[in-house]
Amino acid sequence: MAEHPDCALVRRGYVAFGEGDMETLASLMTADVVHHVPGNSQISGHHKGRDAVLQLYRRLGELTNGTMQVQLEAVLADGRGHVMSFHTTRADRGDHGIEIREGLFFTIVGGKITDIDECNEDIDEADRFWA
Repeated sequence: MAEHPDCALVRRGYVAFGEGDMETLASLMTADVVHHVPGNSQISGHHKGRDAVLQLYRRLGELTNGTMQVQLEAVLADGRGHVMSFHTTRADRGDHGIEIREGLFFTIVGGKITDIDECNEDIDEADRFWA
């Protein structure tokens, strides 16, 4: 059974994120993409526009000195332009580490990501890590 094209798009994004390939990530998003990060930390908020989203991703790498790893667990599509992905993130910041399950809810229009809503299993723990 062939994978749904929206799932394949999201998987390409995960691979590019893991490789730090900002050019490929940029090609998967619309210019006005928005990534919503929950909580009350320095990375929380609504990152609006491709450049702002890519800067968020660069910042994650900088804040963790390149230790951030994301292990993709599942990608699910509804066939109407929505994809949910589930992953585990592991990272270190100084003497703090985190291992947390997260999910992303993507909206896809015309084969491009237009919106990313981020969820995680423990917002307070994520806030402490990113504080």
